[in-house]
Amino acid sequence: MHARILSWILALLAAGAAAAAGDAVALRDGHPERYVVRRGDTLWDIASRFLRDPWRWPDIWHINPQIANPHLIYPGDEILLSFDAEGRPQLTVRRGRPTVKLSPRVRATPLREAIPPIPFEAVRQFLDESRVVLSREELERAPYIVESLDGHLVNGSGNRIYVRSIPPTDRLRYGVYRPGRTFTDPDTGEILGHEALFVGTAALQRVGDPATLVLTHTVREALIGDRLLPVGEERSADTFYPHAPPRGTRGRIIAVVDGVSQIGQYQVVVLDLGRTDGIEAGHVLAVHRAGGTVRDVVSPEPRETVRLPDERSGLVMVFRPFERVSYALVMEAERPIHVLDPVTAP
Repeated sequence: MHARILSWILALLAAGAAAAAGDAVALRDGHPERYVVRRGDTLWDIASRFLRDPWRWPDIWHINPQIANPHLIYPGDEILLSFDAEGRPQLTVRRGRPTVKLSPRVRATPLREAIPPIPFEAVRQFLDESRVVLSREELERAPYIVESLDGHLVNGSGNRIYVRSIPPTDRLRYGVYRPGRTFTDPDTGEILGHEALFVGTAALQRVGDPATLVLTHTVREALIGDRLLPVGEERSADTFYPHAPPRGTRGRIIAVVDGVSQIGQYQVVVLDLGRTDGIEAGHVLAVHRAGGTVRDVVSPEPRETVRLPDERSGLVMVFRPFERVSYALVMEAERPIHVLDPVTAP
């Protein structure tokens, strides 16, 4: 998490200048002039107090060169709203507690106390290798468990397994995955990817066909047919800051983690948009409730119908894109969100 915060800081600094030339940032009605940061806040929470669109906080964050680590925010710090020479809003931080220098040592606030951009606890399990989405080709090429020593039907830590299709390699550690849900295009039925759930890790002991591995850690039983991926091959992005996707971006929510019917804030959803669509970590999309078709009972035409417009129902932020789909976190839910609701550039 510490590395993610640091990486996010660098991305934020780089993004601020690029966003300066964009559309004006609108302030929220009744916004405060200052806010004291509390433990448990996120940058999104804080920005929502000042901005109509809180995902645009990188656009107006002002770095104060007189403050040590001005890009880090801690509980007790004060966030101040001011305006530059052109009347554009900017947010700055005033330290709630000074850094005390005790030469030759410096007492500094630990990085782990810094306020994160979003609630990492909601997405932590998706940022490591516990869930991946593979294309059909990747799934078919992946090595698989064909048998285990002594013919166990289920296997756990310490059991020896035999795996086919491991190529000659110097990789010694593998993740074991079980094919899960298949994500499909809601209109065409085309397969967009296969979710693979983490089973455990295994260490290569002997190459060959089949190769011999030992399960070193498991979170569920390993079964014949489970697939293996080299550890570290599939990694999530360590940096993300909120920004808009390309204009014209349009997709749908095609699944929700835990399978609930109504989706709320801080739940993880799957979008039918991925890297091939230009999607990257940090992209913010508006969720809409699709407008229905109703009969116009006033019209003299007895069979005339009217298509109602879509209504915005929330915001999601992509935190882990794959080739054809992405995991996104619901940051705002103004009304219930459902699978198949459309998403667009905000």
